Amino acid sequence: MSSFLRNPVTIFGTLNLVGITASTLYLRSHHVYNLEEHEARMDELEGTLRGHIGYIEEALDRLEGKAKAGDMGKKIEEYYSKRGKDEKNS
Repeated sequence: MSSFLRNPVTIFGTLNLVGITASTLYLRSHHVYNLEEHEARMDELEGTLRGHIGYIEEALDRLEGKAKAGDMGKKIEEYYSKRGKDEKNS
């Protein structure tokens, strides 16, 4: 009776399963890394857009005559520092 390790079909089948498993784990880790990087970029973009909204609202307040000298930059900082992720956790 021969050992199962001497059978070429078993050897190649086992190597095939090991290769598929290893490549799947590698691709999964690469995908998770890319998702985290994408989330970080989107958070940065969100902050930038919120800052621009603050600029627009302050300019609108100045045009409407509602702005005071001490309020300059407050809306920009308020919007920029506020994040959607913080709102979801609350």
